[in-house]
Amino acid sequence: MAISKLPASIREHYEVHEWRHALAILRQDFPSEYSDVCDVLCRFRLSKSWIAVGGGRKSKVSEWIDTELGKKGWEPKNFDTKISVDEQVLESPTHEVDCFKNRVALEIEWNNKDPFFDRDLNNFRLLFDLRAISVGIIVTRCDELQDLFDDIGRGSSYGASTTHMSKLLPRIQGGGGAGCPILVFGIRKSLYAKDR
Repeated sequence: MAISKLPASIREHYEVHEWRHALAILRQDFPSEYSDVCDVLCRFRLSKSWIAVGGGRKSKVSEWIDTELGKKGWEPKNFDTKISVDEQVLESPTHEVDCFKNRVALEIEWNNKDPFFDRDLNNFRLLFDLRAISVGIIVTRCDELQDLFDDIGRGSSYGASTTHMSKLLPRIQGGGGAGCPILVFGIRKSLYAKDR
């Protein structure tokens, strides 16, 4: 299994799932991007201050991952997509990918409404079908973090209808990403850094 070849720190601190050999494709065809993602995930810690205080437009979790990948050349990416039927050109808009590098798209869904997963998976499907990406990656949170949020008095901010692993997996298993190889990392409670 390709998951067994991930760094031990990632296997220990993240819930990992893959579809359509996403990890094998990432490791073999995109070794630099694989290395980038592994390095950032291995260094990530979930700071208490990022949870204890209400967020704004972008969470501190997303901001940290975006920034660290950005230092390695990943950037937000909009795709200008159109479909041509005979001589008629039809716009086929997609939403901006959080982090993109060399045909690998990565989305961070820390605490959005769960329909954002549908948006991400549909985007991956379309971009894969158009040969714009080869692998889609989603970083989200594991369900076990809810106990932690409750303990520090922030449980109501991370409700059942927000983005977490048990909201994502059925969507992928139901075909939400279609043929796109997808890799998912769920942040576990073991990454919590109380004093950070």
